[in-house]
Amino acid sequence: MRKLFGTDGVRGVANIHPMTAETALQIGRSIAFLVKDMKHDHRIVIGKDTRLSGYMIENALAAGICSMGVDVLLVGPLPTPGIAFITSSMRADAGVVISASHNPFQDNGIKIFSRNGFKLPDGKELEIEDLIFSQKMEALRPTAEEIGKATRIDDAKGRYIVSLKNTFPRQHTLDGLHIVLDCAHGATYSVAPHVFEELGAKVTAIGVNPDGTNINHQCGALHPQRMAEMVKELGADLGVALDGDGDRLIVADEKGNIVDGDHTMAICAADLMRQRKLRKKTLATTVMSNMGLEVAMEKMGGKMIRTAVGDRYVVEAMRAKGYNFGGEQSGHLIFLDHNTTGDGILAALQLLAVMIKRNKPISELSKIMESFPQVLKNVRTGQRIDTQRLAGFPEKVTSMEQKLGERGRILVRPSGTEPVIRVMIEGEDEDEINSMADELCELIRKEDAGE
Repeated sequence: MRKLFGTDGVRGVANIHPMTAETALQIGRSIAFLVKDMKHDHRIVIGKDTRLSGYMIENALAAGICSMGVDVLLVGPLPTPGIAFITSSMRADAGVVISASHNPFQDNGIKIFSRNGFKLPDGKELEIEDLIFSQKMEALRPTAEEIGKATRIDDAKGRYIVSLKNTFPRQHTLDGLHIVLDCAHGATYSVAPHVFEELGAKVTAIGVNPDGTNINHQCGALHPQRMAEMVKELGADLGVALDGDGDRLIVADEKGNIVDGDHTMAICAADLMRQRKLRKKTLATTVMSNMGLEVAMEKMGGKMIRTAVGDRYVVEAMRAKGYNFGGEQSGHLIFLDHNTTGDGILAALQLLAVMIKRNKPISELSKIMESFPQVLKNVRTGQRIDTQRLAGFPEKVTSMEQKLGERGRILVRPSGTEPVIRVMIEGEDEDEINSMADELCELIRKEDAGE
């Protein structure tokens, strides 16, 4: 059983276990221990988003790493994909991101990239847990000149901006386009506006004044309504809302309509298909993606595979099977030809490139996919509930699935980042699937209440 790591690193309320300075120090020591067997000078990159608690955790991680004789490269606030890029570009041994992604400011998290810029697999995370709880490192205390040092990398943002611009087709610019950009007061606030402006776009930027406590607050990819309204009010061509750590996006078309990750993937997959650049004609996504995306892929002569929820599981499947494009309905889009993880800015650039090449607005391009009605309801619980062992619950799900037939599906799963059970149902009748979801949620609530 995992003691620290969830589906996307370690996460929780800052200064409460496991997101304490003490745990961060031990995680830093463990990461350093794992890279020390490599026969060269050792360096680990640390970056963060804009949360107030980032200072505390950054210093604790750096202290842990240096205490094991490994050097630290500090890049400050930078999007998660930027830290993956810098880790790989600088040939560092690992990269650490301090962020709770889309969560509110009081939460924080730690996720780790290997030297090649990919998130650590489950096995490596379990090794880190074992090192911490077994106290195997307790006696290892480098001294004198063997203690590591910390150095700040001042040009990390510039390097990342250049890498992003290089993913955009050189024969095109963003001249004449107006973009409303919401940076969620997060890690992209000092990077994303420059990228789009330097390529020629007019940018109306919001969510670019972080104060340590306003990250993701009524803004960004989780709350794109203000961005969408501004697109409509200003007559902009596109709206882009990024999340707190910049690894995902939600788009608004020129009419102010929200376009989710599934539709964005369909648009980009179709473009790659036309260029014969979609490897094995396959899109990798998760069990949360709408059935309409699967239908759209089949119509364009491709196929779709599903993985467990979490962008790292999408990436693992892509690498194992040789695919180059995938993502999640939530807006993580992974272009492995350009970067090793989900990247909201990069995804927006690829979408804009399709707009320009096709000379069509997003409202037209997004018609490539028609979504099945889908409901997603969350039940917050005070205890761990295994719905497979809940009396009558599996039978109820089976009965509902039989009623939906091949034109619907049900997914019930615990969140990997918060004490929530998610109930997702798709089908052709929205009233019917809403009623089904409510019924399943009520069974879970009763179990949680001990009724």
